[in-house]
Amino acid sequence: MENRPYVPWDLISGFMTDVFKAYGVPEEDAKICTDVLLESDRRGIESHGCNRFKPIYLDRIKAGTLLPVTETEIVRETPTTVVMDAHNGMGMVASYRMMNLLIEKAKTYGMAGGTIFNSTHYGIAGYWTTMAEKAGMIGITGTNARPSVAPTFGVEPMMGTNPLTFTMPTDEEFPFNFDCATSIVQNGKIEYYMRSGKPTPAGLVVTKDGGTMTDSAQILKDMRAGQCSLLPLGGMGEDTGGYKGYGFTAIVEILSAALSGGPFMKELTGKNPDGSNRMFRLGHFFFVINPEFFMGLDTFKHTAGEICRELRASEKAPGAERIYTAGEKEYLAWQERKDKGVPVGESIQKEFIALRDECGLDYTFPFEKE
Repeated sequence: MENRPYVPWDLISGFMTDVFKAYGVPEEDAKICTDVLLESDRRGIESHGCNRFKPIYLDRIKAGTLLPVTETEIVRETPTTVVMDAHNGMGMVASYRMMNLLIEKAKTYGMAGGTIFNSTHYGIAGYWTTMAEKAGMIGITGTNARPSVAPTFGVEPMMGTNPLTFTMPTDEEFPFNFDCATSIVQNGKIEYYMRSGKPTPAGLVVTKDGGTMTDSAQILKDMRAGQCSLLPLGGMGEDTGGYKGYGFTAIVEILSAALSGGPFMKELTGKNPDGSNRMFRLGHFFFVINPEFFMGLDTFKHTAGEICRELRASEKAPGAERIYTAGEKEYLAWQERKDKGVPVGESIQKEFIALRDECGLDYTFPFEKE
């Protein structure tokens, strides 16, 4: 049962857009950034939604590690590829421009790929792959991030949570949308646990002495100090397949940095050796595949849909209510929330009120009337 108050979509969208504008983000760019963040909440992925509005974007604009005006530059281009310099602007704005370019190229040539360097956090990765899916294409993306994940048999944070994301059209009401980090858990989820006053489940984090920890606030503090690390998918060691997650994390790191010519791993901390702030300079990669150049979009959508339906209809484990396919839970979350709005916890309520007052905006939130 959801006990948090809901904020209507139009109200929260207008508010976040106006706050972004007050922080110097141009209006059209502010609308893009707001939509990316709220798409995460629409899908029920609260680790990347309005929870991150202030700490990951507004605070970084204030700190000077994220520029509100995004001056993208195409430094290399062919009929099927693009390399873009984001010049430390809004990663979401640069990614939006990139995906529009790649979709147009894939309409003509069947496939297209692009990379961005000198970028910043680009929000929920599935937003970019869904742009391709809405155009009747397959979308693939990944990004590196500040180091927080240890390699298998290691305890030092070396790579980011590095999502590897795919969205594919189907003949169902929702696409196949696989969007997740290559670590067991991402930083945003631990931030969500902390804001909610919840512990982080044991076995997701490794300490310098090889142990684990569950205090969410302490994990975030120790992670910034390099005293603990997230574990790759599969967990610690090789027995449960941790090396597989480690391999996928490394693949995303390589593609994000090597294809774009950008920095990687310890160069992405956002800190200078003396502890002062510096630009994050992240790298992203994007690929778009047009099924029409293979056996056609309708054939692809039908086959993809059949695979998903057969998976969901397969024999369930004892006690299990149902089997899901990737993207289904997010679709169901939207069905639940589309008429209600965004559930907002107490800590976010306080942030919204403070931001409204700071920016001199005229908004009244539903939770203030209770």
